[in-house]
Amino acid sequence: MNYSPTPPLLQQAADRAQRYLRDLPERHVAPLPTALEALKDFKRALPDSPTTPEAVLAELDEIGSPATVASGGPRYFGFVVGGSLPVTTAANWLAAAWDQNAAMRVLSPVAACLEEVTMGWLIELFGLPAGCGAGFVSGASQANFTALAAARHSILARQGWDVEARGLYGAPELKVVVSDEIHATVLKALSLLGLGRERLTRVPVDGQGRLRIDALPLLDASTLVCVQAGNVNTGSSDPFAEISTRAKAAGAWVHVDGAFGLWAAASPAKRGVVDGVGEADSWAVDAHKWLNTPYDGAIAFCRDPASMRAAMSLNAAYLMVSDEREPCHYVPELSRRARGVEIWAALRSLGRLGVAELIERSCRHASRLGEGLRSAGFTVLNEVVLNQVLVSFGDDEATRRVIAGIQEEGTLWCGGTVWQGHTAMRISVSSWATSDADAERCIAAIVAIARGLTAVH
Repeated sequence: MNYSPTPPLLQQAADRAQRYLRDLPERHVAPLPTALEALKDFKRALPDSPTTPEAVLAELDEIGSPATVASGGPRYFGFVVGGSLPVTTAANWLAAAWDQNAAMRVLSPVAACLEEVTMGWLIELFGLPAGCGAGFVSGASQANFTALAAARHSILARQGWDVEARGLYGAPELKVVVSDEIHATVLKALSLLGLGRERLTRVPVDGQGRLRIDALPLLDASTLVCVQAGNVNTGSSDPFAEISTRAKAAGAWVHVDGAFGLWAAASPAKRGVVDGVGEADSWAVDAHKWLNTPYDGAIAFCRDPASMRAAMSLNAAYLMVSDEREPCHYVPELSRRARGVEIWAALRSLGRLGVAELIERSCRHASRLGEGLRSAGFTVLNEVVLNQVLVSFGDDEATRRVIAGIQEEGTLWCGGTVWQGHTAMRISVSSWATSDADAERCIAAIVAIARGLTAVH
C-alpha cells in the first residue's frame, strides 16, 4: 500500500472529480439515453481475480459519471435538492480520508467537537431555545423519527409509562394531530414508532397548504401535534405561534418538520414566513437541502435534551462513554460517518450573513421564475413565499406533456406533483450555484418548450 502524502490513486480521483464538477454547469441535466444504456456494463459477474485500483476508478468514472443526474448543477429544480458548496465537497473528501466513526468521543474527538460547535451555531441561527439537544442524522426521515421518539418518550413518561422499557403494549393512548399536507416522512416516522398512519387526526388546510387553525381539535397533555415549516409544494408554513400557544396551554408537544423551510429562520428577510417556529418542542431540518452540503446530513433538535437522550441512548460494558456529550446518545445509529464535518464547514465558510444571502438568493430566483412564467401566460398556483413554484400549463395532460418535454430537452429538470387535485410542475430552487443568468435561461427554455408542445396539441 502507498501511504505517501499524495498517493497517485487519490490524485487521479481528485482530477476526475474536478473534471466532473467543471463540466457540470453545461451538461444535459438528466443522463442521456446512451449513458443509461452503458450502465449494463456494470452488470457482470464478480471477477475471480483482483482488478487494479486505477482500473476500478476509471470504470467508475467513465461509465458512472455520465449516468449521474446533474443535481449538483445550477439548473436542477427537482424535489428539494441542493448542490454541494465547494468547501463542503472538500471537507467531505478530507472527512473520508479521516474515516472517523462519530459514535463516541473516544472514537473521534474531532467529530464530537464539531457536532457540539455546529449545533450551537444552528440553534442560534434558527432562534431555537438555548440548551436544546441535537442529533446529527442522515436526512429528514431520520430527523423526524428521532425527534418524534423524544416526543413519544416525554408524553408517555408524564403519564408514568416508560415506553423504552415496556413498549406500547398497554401504554396510555397517545393522540397525534397532523395536517392534510403532512409530509410522507413524518407519516413513516410515526408508523415506525408504533403510532400508526390511520389513527391520526387530520386537520384541513387552506389554499396554500397551511393548517387551518380554526379546524384544530382540542388538545391535551397526551397530544402530539406535527406541523410543517415549508410545504413541499408551496413553501408556505403552518401558523406556529397560534398552534404553540394552544399546545402549551394544554400541555401538548409540537414537532416541526422543517426539512428545508426551517432555514427561512436564518434569513432576516424571510423569517416572517416561519414566525413562531421557535416556540415548538422539537424540530427536524436537512443540511443537504438548503445549506448545500453533500449527501447525507440532517439534524434533529429537541427543547428537552433529556427526552431525546432517553429515547435514543444505549450502553454496554465495552463502550467507553464520558461525562461529556456523547453523539450516539442522541441518534438511532451507533456507527456512523462524521457528517457534522461538512455542516460545520458550510457554516464556518458562509457565516451568518452568507447563510442568509444563500436563502434569499434562492427565493429571489424562485420569484423571478414565477414572474417570468406568469408573464408568458402560464398559471402560477402558489404564493411564492420561499423557493417553491407551482406551475400549470393548462389541463393536467398538457402540464404532464410540458414536464416530460422539459426533462427530455435537458436545459433544466423539474418534476411533477398533484396540488389540490390537479397536476402541476414543481420548481424548487435550492442550489448555491443557480445564477440570475440561469433563471433567465430556464424561463426561456420552459416557455419555448411549453408553447411548442401546446401549439402541436
